Amino acid sequence: MSGKDYYRTLGVSRNATEKEIKQAYRRLARKYHPDVNLGDKSAEAKFKEINEAYEVLSDSEKRQKYDRFGDQWQYAEQFAKAGQQAQWDFGKGGTYTTFDFGDLGDLGGIFDNLFRGFGTSSRAARRPRKGESVDYPIEVTLEEAYYGAKRVLELRAEELCSVCGGSGRVKNRPCAVCGGSGKAIRPKRLEVKVPPGVKDGSRIRIAGEGSPGYGGAKGDLYLVVKMLPHKAFERKGDDLYTEVSVPLVTAVLGGEVELATLKGKLTLKIPSETQNGRVFRLARQGMPYLGNSSQGDLFAKVRVVLPTKLTKQERQLFEQLRALRPG
Repeated sequence: MSGKDYYRTLGVSRNATEKEIKQAYRRLARKYHPDVNLGDKSAEAKFKEINEAYEVLSDSEKRQKYDRFGDQWQYAEQFAKAGQQAQWDFGKGGTYTTFDFGDLGDLGGIFDNLFRGFGTSSRAARRPRKGESVDYPIEVTLEEAYYGAKRVLELRAEELCSVCGGSGRVKNRPCAVCGGSGKAIRPKRLEVKVPPGVKDGSRIRIAGEGSPGYGGAKGDLYLVVKMLPHKAFERKGDDLYTEVSVPLVTAVLGGEVELATLKGKLTLKIPSETQNGRVFRLARQGMPYLGNSSQGDLFAKVRVVLPTKLTKQERQLFEQLRALRPG
């Protein structure tokens, strides 16, 4: 009697841990989900197989029965009452179940008792399970990360599942498409807030907007931030780095220059004899800290700008300077 190898379906070994089984399920469910493979019947069938396997292997009690009776695990009690000894083998020769009835006598009576209750007591109660969390990547500009922002996302919301018609079951089994919830998904507009201070890799939790649960609450949605590069500022942690152009005369004699920040322009005082490459630190002019009122710093590196298109008089002055400071 052939059967289904749930371990092979999820690509894990028979001694896989609960964590390994869950990781394998998440990876495969994302790959074969009907919404990712629109119109692909083979992917839909694979998705159903994955859900069926995970439903059993993620439940320790069901898994124990499955390890003994294979995909007939639902009938473990009937097998035991009938005195049937079952063995499930995943060896190279394929899957099979062997039976040893011993001196039980009337086989017809045994099978009558065995199959009489299949329609009722064999249905295993499904434990409520919270839905899976979903990662949703978003790109964020430096200005949005500085001030915070609002985004409107096109997500997927629940609707009645077209496969099971909202019943949650297909042929007395939990619907693999909706996971038994009776709900499918459709596009949905969701407004979310990007808090000030987010950085590359930040995860913003939106409660209750993840995948539907199996008789339990929905999972959560996590916005995974990818920071976009900025033409004027480089971000390192919560600090910002930029360059400030300083005319040669101002660098030599001292003065003031304008410096652009994310808040706007400010005046930076330049001491006399400021060298090219010198870095000025402006406290609390960097990025806000995520979750509190502190703020990073801004580091401005001097880039001395040499004059061009010198007039005759300017050139003479530089000649005089070279005569005064040879070498």
